Order: sequence, then structure tokens, then C-alpha cells
Amino acid sequence: MTTNYELCIMNYELNIRKATQSDAHLIASVVAMAIGEESAILYGGENYMNVFEEIALLENSQYSYRNAFVAEINGNAAGAVVAYDGAELYPLRKATLDVISKHTAKELQMADETDASEFYLDSLAVLPEYRGFGVGAKLIHAVKERAFNEYNKNLGLLVDFENPDAERLYQSVGFERSDVKDFLGHKMWHLVVKTTRL
Repeated sequence: MTTNYELCIMNYELNIRKATQSDAHLIASVVAMAIGEESAILYGGENYMNVFEEIALLENSQYSYRNAFVAEINGNAAGAVVAYDGAELYPLRKATLDVISKHTAKELQMADETDASEFYLDSLAVLPEYRGFGVGAKLIHAVKERAFNEYNKNLGLLVDFENPDAERLYQSVGFERSDVKDFLGHKMWHLVVKTTRL
């Protein structure tokens, strides 16, 4: 494994690619990091990684590999982002909750985190050893390109009031506060970056 120090003193290559089913474990890790271990256990149970991997392997879930981009540094997975068309929230969520219910016997009810008007950045995380190399910004750029060029929609996301570092990252790549939402028991800023083509 290449360390941050080694990356600092050598040239490194950062690539973004569409995820495949073989990235299911990485996607599960990213979702768990994005929501935090406490929430991961709450929604997926003690074996949440297995549950999240099963969800990532589906074609039609919120956290499907089809909705993800992977960042690689020198060929090593460095992080990932999951994003999807807000118009597809309900069928994507149903597939996700069906897997959770199968494993945990929980019938979860959730507020809507997005709507049909936007492309939604759901989860983003960079593995600890690759932080500080612009991985997050590159992943966001890939999602912006998809939102703007494939869907002609604004890109939206939610960020916790208590996570100003994440908000600064998003603002640095063009996001602005739109409004406030309550989600998963937290006050969240709804941030949006607008396509100029609307």
C-alpha cells in the first residue's frame, strides 16, 4: 500500500472511472463512511457491510454500482461517489430498503432527501490514506458532468450542519446553500450547484 508520504514525493496518477460490480465492497465502505458507523449499524445491522455490498451489487438500488464512480491513484482504489437522478428516488429506495428488511426485519421509513428536479449526490468518501490529493473534488466533478450533460439537471446534496469541513469542500467546487432539510434526525444544508443549460 502506498502511503501519503510516498505519494507526496513521487508523481501519482489520479483516474476516475465508472464503477463495476467488483467495486461493491468499496461502495459499501464509502456508504458506511458517509453515514457513519452508528447509522450504518442502525440501518444495516451488525453485518451492515454485507448488507451494503448486496445493495451495491443490484442494478436498481440507490447504492448500485451503476450509480457510482471510483477514484484510483496509481491503480489503487482511493474513494468513490454515489449519485443518481432524483426522479428515480422511490424505485431505487424500494430496492435498497427491501434488502435491508430482508436482513434486519426492519420496515424503515425515511424522509425524501431529493426530488425529481435534481441529480442527487448521495454518498462520497475518500479512503483515509488518500485524503489531501484532490480525490473528492475529482469525484464531484465526474458527477457534475453526468448531472449536467446526461440529465441536464442541477446537482444537489445534503450536508450536516455539524460537518463544516464537508460543506467547505462542496462550496470550493461551486455548491451553494439552497435551503434546510431535516434528514435522519439531523438538520442538513441542502446544497446545489446549477447547470447553466436549464
